Amino acid sequence: MRLIRGLTNLKLLSHQENTFLSRGCVATVGNFDGVHLGHQTILDQVKDKATELGVPSVAMVFEPQPREFFQGDDAPPRLTGFRQKFEAILSHGVDCVLCLKFDENFRSYSGMGFIEDVLIDGLKVHHLVVGDDFRFGCDRAGDFQLLREVGEKEGFSVENTRTVTIDGERVSSTRIRNALQENQLELAGRLLGHPYTIRGKVVYGRQLGRTIGAPTVNIMLGRLAPLRGVYVVDVALPDGSRCDGVANIGLRPTVDGRQPSLEVHLLDFAGTLYGQRIAVTFRHPLRDETKFDSIDELKDQIARDFENARAWIADHGTVANQH
Repeated sequence: MRLIRGLTNLKLLSHQENTFLSRGCVATVGNFDGVHLGHQTILDQVKDKATELGVPSVAMVFEPQPREFFQGDDAPPRLTGFRQKFEAILSHGVDCVLCLKFDENFRSYSGMGFIEDVLIDGLKVHHLVVGDDFRFGCDRAGDFQLLREVGEKEGFSVENTRTVTIDGERVSSTRIRNALQENQLELAGRLLGHPYTIRGKVVYGRQLGRTIGAPTVNIMLGRLAPLRGVYVVDVALPDGSRCDGVANIGLRPTVDGRQPSLEVHLLDFAGTLYGQRIAVTFRHPLRDETKFDSIDELKDQIARDFENARAWIADHGTVANQH
C-alpha cells in the first residue's frame, strides 16, 4: 500500500487484521512541497525510527494544501504537483503516503479530534515526527505540547524535526520559491538537492508553435511553478534519453493565454509525445516573459531564443541523447 486517500479509506484499512497498518506506524505530517533537503532529513528520521520499531513509515499530506484552502488564488505557487511530490517521497524510502482532503469538514476538527481520529484510531501511530511549530485543528488550537501530553497518556512518542541550514539560513519551500522567482537556479538546486525539475503529462496545445516554426510539447501547470520566462532546459524523455530544449513557462501573454503552462521546444527532436510523461529540468534563464505586438515579432524573438540557447549549450555542455 503506497498511497491511502482519505480518512475513510485509512480507517477501513487500519481496522482490518493483518493489513499494512495493523502494527501501527511511524508518521510525519507536512506539505512537503518540493521534497527539499530539509524534507529529506525529516523523511530519514521517520525511516530510521520505523526500522528501529519494525513498523511502516508514513508521510501525511493534504490536498489542497492548507494555505491554498484558506488563501485561494492568493496562495503561493507550488514547487511540485501532487504526483511528483508523491513519487519523490516514496523515492526516499518512505513506505506510504496518506493524503487527506483539506476541506470545511476537515478544518472543523478540534486538536483532540485530529489526534484521536487520524493519529490514534487511523494510523495507530507509535512515533510522530513534526516540527515544534506544528499547529493543527480548528483555530490551530493543537500544538507540539498537546501532542506530547496526549502521547504520554496514549503510548506514542513525539520527536521534533531536525533543521537543515545552507549558508546560515534554514532550507524551506518558501526560500526555494523566492530563489526561483529571482532566477537563482543554482541556489534553488542546492536547497532541493537537485536541479529544479517539473514532471508532467504532455497535452495538446493550440498548435500555434507549429505555424511559426517552433513546435512545442505542452504541460498544463495549474498552481504549479514560481518561474516565469524563457529558459534553457534539458528534458528526460519516456525512453530514458535526454534532449536539450528551450522552454517558456507562464501565461503566454502574446496569444492571450489564460492558464499557466509549460511549453518546451525540443532541439533536434522529431516525434510525438502526447499523453506521455516527461521531466523538464531548468538549466539557465534566457529572458523574461514578454507580450509582443504581433505574432511576427514573437516569431523573430523565438528564433533569437533558439540561437541564444544553442550558444549557451555549446559553452556549458549538451545533454542530448545521454542515457
